[in-house]
Amino acid sequence: MNRKNFLSSVLTAGTTIPFLGFTYADAKINKQSPIIPPYLQNGDSIGITCPAGYITIQEIQPAIQQIESWGFKIRIGDTVGKKDFTFGGTDDERAKDFQQMLDDPDIKAILCARGGYGAVRIIDRLDFSRFAQKPKWVIGFSDITVIHCHLNRNFGIASIHSKMCNSFPDDWPTAEPIQVETILSIRQALSGEQMKYSIDPDSNNRIGIAEGLLIGGNLKTIETLSGTKSDIDTSGKILFVEDTGEYLYSIDRMFWNLKRTGKLDKLAALIIGGFKIKPDDPGEEFGRTLYDIVLEKVKEYSYPVCFGFPVGHQKDNYALKCGIKHRMEVNLTSVSIREI
Repeated sequence: MNRKNFLSSVLTAGTTIPFLGFTYADAKINKQSPIIPPYLQNGDSIGITCPAGYITIQEIQPAIQQIESWGFKIRIGDTVGKKDFTFGGTDDERAKDFQQMLDDPDIKAILCARGGYGAVRIIDRLDFSRFAQKPKWVIGFSDITVIHCHLNRNFGIASIHSKMCNSFPDDWPTAEPIQVETILSIRQALSGEQMKYSIDPDSNNRIGIAEGLLIGGNLKTIETLSGTKSDIDTSGKILFVEDTGEYLYSIDRMFWNLKRTGKLDKLAALIIGGFKIKPDDPGEEFGRTLYDIVLEKVKEYSYPVCFGFPVGHQKDNYALKCGIKHRMEVNLTSVSIREI
């Protein structure tokens, strides 16, 4: 797609768009027409980089071996093996490595090696102009929510929320079935299979049917992006959230942020993924469950709500295509979500 066609397909007249050298007024992404990067073919290259936390070359070997067994090639970024305290190299090194992978036409997908913290420190240094003209899949979760949200808000480009290199089992033949299934879902997403998941119902679910673009990720990260250039627009969308290592009062505060910033007002549906909750300190009990927290914030709305979806900091963390239209059905006997 050339520059002119790209702009005409996703923008309306308005504001200055410096990364492409054109001027438009109040540019808006076409929310109904997501840009889907090309799906991967046998022999395509996947780059591995560390935009957040550090990881060693030894630790990513299981991921390399498995991905190569799928028929893809691996390009290892300069930040793999680098360490700047908790980060996979300095901010400059991580930004440079990610930029090179964005711009390299031979790399068809970018797999973030792990999460941790650090993507927000480099997101505004990245130039997405070449990437916007020739999109490719960005893969990861947790701290990589920063990148998913940024791509969705500013470009309408789809990405894959999934496990990363540090989640691949060391020994594939002896891995738990759930580990195998969730890792294979990455290959399925990259290869263009239409993703579909069905789970058992939760008694706290709110039944209904909804369609919309699927967006979301780590709840704490989404909260910290409020008011920034990476803040997501949730209107008409199916929003999924997950988190780990947070107290109930902190989760309550995050959901108040979603409500007060209007992110819950016009949702098509809400998906609650895995939440690993810190136990309350003795004498400081919050007195409300995760169910209480969520249902209190959405009681005035009528859209379906699903609890316990297999996404998050847990073994059952399946690949989801962010920015692509899905249909969600919540009833008394099952919950399903499928790409349409």
